[in-house]
Amino acid sequence: MQEFAQWSLDAIREEGGCFSWLEEQRFDWTTTTSQALEQILCGKTIILITDEKRKWLESYILDNLNSSQMERPLLPIVSIESMYKHYNSVSGGEMLDVVEDMISLAHKEDYFFWYIGKGDDKRADLAKRKDTSYFWIFDEEYINAFTLKSYDKLLDIKLLQLYRLFNASLNAAMFGEVDVNS
Repeated sequence: MQEFAQWSLDAIREEGGCFSWLEEQRFDWTTTTSQALEQILCGKTIILITDEKRKWLESYILDNLNSSQMERPLLPIVSIESMYKHYNSVSGGEMLDVVEDMISLAHKEDYFFWYIGKGDDKRADLAKRKDTSYFWIFDEEYINAFTLKSYDKLLDIKLLQLYRLFNASLNAAMFGEVDVNS
């Protein structure tokens, strides 16, 4: 079984020049993504949260992660809006506590948040409260986060490339090709 860091480097290089930007950030990628993959392999539900500008990516991920074309087990993934339709109106710690309690009751702590978006967006607040959250965060250094720049002209392309690598990493982890703990 190959180490995740080496597997990621090989996968990035196989994609060619268009992924070269990711090779420079591969250590951030492997550190954060291995923790997310480990949680998925343990059967935790992914609760996906994006800022408003990345709603298109949320739809893309929800449509494709469990696509009928995937030859792997289905994964539990939901958007925050499917759990609480009024999430956009949540503000302040007390209401975040109520939402977090509801999610904890529903999932018995067997979940983690995957946040994609600007770090200063209020939609990130719930994910930032959990140490186990997985972030593709913009314009902010944050623990357990893969950081990007929101003003990057190629941001949307890079997000799709990240998803492609994430999906390939997930397959490799699920089918025992890679050790996400290494």
